[in-house]
Amino acid sequence: MNKSLICYFSATGTTKRKAEELSEIINADLFEIEPVKEYTSEDLDWTNEESRTTIEKNDESIRPEIKNKVNNINEYTKIIIGFPVWWYKEPSIIDTFIEENDLSNKEIYVYVTSGGSAVDGSFNHLKEKYGNLNFISGKTLNNINKNEIINWIK
Repeated sequence: MNKSLICYFSATGTTKRKAEELSEIINADLFEIEPVKEYTSEDLDWTNEESRTTIEKNDESIRPEIKNKVNNINEYTKIIIGFPVWWYKEPSIIDTFIEENDLSNKEIYVYVTSGGSAVDGSFNHLKEKYGNLNFISGKTLNNINKNEIINWIK
């Protein structure tokens, strides 16, 4: 059976709303990637060189800890990973999620939310970084309709 799981990280709620929309459209389960230490508005200030997100961007070895785990990842054939684009790539917590879960033999789709960046930089960065995994496609879900979503995932 082809079961889908949407795994998403949402710092401000935008990516969560898209995950819920997507889940309803394609009948997929949801899993929120929640950091142990929540991101504050100060942490998200990309103009501040001392902000948490800027520090994480500059040190690719940082892996923020995740609160919860997917206990039944082996039940899913499709994994859809959603996140906001930070500096043209995925937030470090997405790397934590990928490295903590066995996503081999899964079809992996990526969706992003962004004020101005497309999915390409993030998707290509993930494909390059995790070349052993089966990344199928990526999509920016800011303004996309139901039919486009169905055609993308199916």
